[in-house]
Amino acid sequence: MDKTTGDDGDIASVMGFSGFGKKARTFDLDAIFEQTRRTAIERSQRVIGKCFITGNVITLLRSHDEVQKSDSSSDSGSDSDSDSELIGPPVPPQHAAQQGDDDDDEHVGPPLPPGYTGSTAHSDDDDDEEGEAQDDDDDNPVKKIPDTHEITLQHGTKTVSALGLDPSGARLVSGGYDYDVRFWDFAGMDQALQAFRSLQPCECHQIKALQYSITGDVMLVVSGNAQAKVLDRDGFSVMECVKGDQYIVDMANTKGHTAMLNCGCWHPKIKEEFMTCSNDGTVRTWDLNSEKKHKSVFKPRSFQGKKVIPTCCTYSRDGKLIAAGCQDGTIQIWDRNLSVHTKFHCRQAHTPGSDTSCLSFSYDGTMLASRGGDDTLKMWDIRNFRKPVNGVSGLTNYFSMTDCCFSPDDKLLVTGTSVKKDEGNGKLVFFDRISFQRVYEIDVTNASVVRCLWHPKLNQIMVGTGNGLVKVYYDPVKSHRGAKLCVVKSKRKEKHAEALTQDYIITPHALPMFREARQRSTRKQLEKDRLDPKKSHKPEPPVSGPGRGGRVAAHGGTLSSFIVKNIALDKTDDSNPREAILRHAKEASENPYWIAPAYTE
Repeated sequence: MDKTTGDDGDIASVMGFSGFGKKARTFDLDAIFEQTRRTAIERSQRVIGKCFITGNVITLLRSHDEVQKSDSSSDSGSDSDSDSELIGPPVPPQHAAQQGDDDDDEHVGPPLPPGYTGSTAHSDDDDDEEGEAQDDDDDNPVKKIPDTHEITLQHGTKTVSALGLDPSGARLVSGGYDYDVRFWDFAGMDQALQAFRSLQPCECHQIKALQYSITGDVMLVVSGNAQAKVLDRDGFSVMECVKGDQYIVDMANTKGHTAMLNCGCWHPKIKEEFMTCSNDGTVRTWDLNSEKKHKSVFKPRSFQGKKVIPTCCTYSRDGKLIAAGCQDGTIQIWDRNLSVHTKFHCRQAHTPGSDTSCLSFSYDGTMLASRGGDDTLKMWDIRNFRKPVNGVSGLTNYFSMTDCCFSPDDKLLVTGTSVKKDEGNGKLVFFDRISFQRVYEIDVTNASVVRCLWHPKLNQIMVGTGNGLVKVYYDPVKSHRGAKLCVVKSKRKEKHAEALTQDYIITPHALPMFREARQRSTRKQLEKDRLDPKKSHKPEPPVSGPGRGGRVAAHGGTLSSFIVKNIALDKTDDSNPREAILRHAKEASENPYWIAPAYTE
């Protein structure tokens, strides 16, 4: 080292300068770090004191405790605790308060502006309250029922026995006992609420069921005749099922139904397949592409093996099962691919002799709801089909197509009640699926509630009543589209017809073929029409002479008829012979000439 220094001095003396430069400064890093730390602590204490004056007591106390801990740790001189102490510029008050409120939150970015902390806290509280309210709504399914508003569609004056909505919820179709099928377009309607089309697809047969396919392009129409029809979205016929031979004993050997239909529905997965049930004792599946013959046939049987009539039928949600409710009170379920024996059946589901009006599977596919003609509503578990899970009675049912359905969240079960005329209001009743308690009800109208639909996309409830009304219940917040589209449109103004009168050109010297007929007065035209026997509908005068035009003249109007009338006279003598003789007795006694002298003795 000394040798190196000597060499540098020699070089410096030779070069003519005193040295190579200033000596490098040495820094004590530990001392600098300690000084910086203490400065930061002092600044933080001043900031905390100011915040304490403003009133943030809890947050500042926590920060003060941290400062005290950092002081004690710094006094102890432990290097391991020094990393968690306050180092650097002072922390803003708002940021310090946020750190005091939530030590686990990580704050990234610049500090928040003054006055923003309070609003954030309030907004957080509001969000918490809204979250709690939303949790309460989720826990309480009654609050999800969209019944705050309603609109009424006038179908007619008779019972609305069928309702159908397409999958998108854009069009509603209704059918009734008046044979009419009406189409309602929510997007095209205004506040007048008029149907855009009305037709009678099955002539003089009541409409039993209407349903759109899963694609919504065609619609199934089930009426009181033996042939179901398929219509397109505009009401034009696409297919009509064939009618079977009613003289064949085995209904499986006929091509179609031979008696009145009761119900029908589409397959939930296959868009070309649908199903119908009839009074001929069969449930038949059909293919839209082959209208000459059914696809398969299911024959429900009683406990004795006799034929029974199915009154309603439905598919399961996955389309693998077919269920039918029968008049003997049974519910029979088949595998769709095995039509011989039932997969599940319950012999005493409802009272024998009553019409089971509806069967409905839950959205999870494990539960089946049945609406009986014995005024009951029952819930069945497919996995244990021997006895119902729950049931309720006292729900009056006068119609063979009274509906029951599940809510979109699968927590509620809905059905309608029937009433006689002027004996109260029909109600839409809601039951909890698990406890089966009546949780809510809606007074619909002073008539029976027959059909009900709860569309999952629209979140709106459609109800068909016994007095020809279709009511749509919705909530402006919870519902979507549907009735909300038409209630905001004002009625269209009536267009007054403007008639253009024809101008007559009067040319006195024109040729007859070019002359235009002058408009005559109404009085003269009426007088002329009065003289015309055809326009005035003058009665025909009696025929004189020989008959003509299919009319016969009066008797005796011709010579031949007069002769026939006088030749064939009836000249029967109805006189009494005794009276005729006694008429001459007085004259004979006064002037006896022939007989009296000879018989005097």
